[in-house]
Amino acid sequence: MRTMSGPSPFDPFGASPDGPFGEQFAELLRRFSGVAPGATWDQARQMAAAIAAEGDSEPNIDPIARMHYEELARVAELHLGAVMEVHPSIQHGIRVIAVNRGQWSAQTVDDYKPIFEHLATSLTAMMRAQLDDLDRDDIDELSSMLPAGLDMSALVNSMSQMMGPAMLTSLASSTVGQLGRRALGSFDLPIPRPAGTDVMVVASAVDAFGAEWSLPADDLRLWICLHEMAHQAVLSTPHVRSRLTELLTQHASTFRADPERLAEQLGDITPDDPMGLARLQDMLANPDVMFSTIRSDDQRAVLPMIDSLVGCIEGYVDWVVDTIGSRLLGSSAMVGEAMRRRRVEADQATRFIERLFGLELTQAKIDAGSGFVDGVVQRAGAEALNSLWSRVEHLPTPAELAAPGLWLARVGIAADLTDLPGSDDLPEIPDFPDLDQ
Repeated sequence: MRTMSGPSPFDPFGASPDGPFGEQFAELLRRFSGVAPGATWDQARQMAAAIAAEGDSEPNIDPIARMHYEELARVAELHLGAVMEVHPSIQHGIRVIAVNRGQWSAQTVDDYKPIFEHLATSLTAMMRAQLDDLDRDDIDELSSMLPAGLDMSALVNSMSQMMGPAMLTSLASSTVGQLGRRALGSFDLPIPRPAGTDVMVVASAVDAFGAEWSLPADDLRLWICLHEMAHQAVLSTPHVRSRLTELLTQHASTFRADPERLAEQLGDITPDDPMGLARLQDMLANPDVMFSTIRSDDQRAVLPMIDSLVGCIEGYVDWVVDTIGSRLLGSSAMVGEAMRRRRVEADQATRFIERLFGLELTQAKIDAGSGFVDGVVQRAGAEALNSLWSRVEHLPTPAELAAPGLWLARVGIAADLTDLPGSDDLPEIPDFPDLDQ
């Protein structure tokens, strides 16, 4: 896979692998004290676009490339409409526009505003609670880690006042900028975008990926249109959009610090121990360690529901694209394999962002969604898949994702269950979760 040269601009901890920890920590504090309220979204859009473009000046999209994607979108729309049937966004048309990385990033900052606001509120409240718990000894100890001339007490007060705008700007710009460096389209992450928005395709990124994998350009471009438009169709279904947005919002709103877990991870690290500080940097750079100290029980409870819904969506979209691609594209299998490998081989920074949003697109979870969709088709035929999106109660539960026969039985679809356990051994079919809880 292609890798970017130089250090990644995504730096959720305000530190890089090089340089004294005290200076990195001080720079993080300066960032939190230097963001002007009111300019948050403008700054975030500008910074995200700059990070995504890696500081380079991007050319405008070639009009010929733009027209080519519009033509491919019309082809994709005809075939998607025949396979997906029930989706009103297919019936009313989906517009595909070719963009550059900066344009993708600026639009994505706007589209993800609600989730960023929930994330910033949750993380800011968590950090303020930790600052409020600092006593004089804690402040003196932290001061010893800073370069001479920095007043820890003043920095803490400034952080508390400015943390909200700084957190919002930092989250939006760094996460979207990092995603924009590798994005191919609107739905690299299956996060709903506002109703009626255009589907974006990052033309230069698609061409670079195709060249890297020696994929036929026209086949890849049509595959991308199918993939992005199928996502838009599913995520535009009102109850699917509402349910997934609700789950992602619950996750974003419930970050909580676990002081005991943090103390356990820190162990015997002390400010005057260079080796200890190096260990601290390694710990902060490890997403597993970080999330173990800030993930709440509420988040752990909602993650299986996110996984089951996202797994189902990804499995269904893959099935739709493979079904159409096998008829239209001579290299469909090769393109599909390259795209699936790209999805599960994301770098650490992208994985961190996924987990921040409550998404973990691992191979096992993608396979679970594909297995569910294949199981439904094998037992009841492809037409049974349309019931998935007919009403919110028909979305699969976590237990049903691993047992498509149970889902078919619950929603009342006749199926061939000969490969399932005997009727006396079938487990109890779980109710769909109470959405009012």
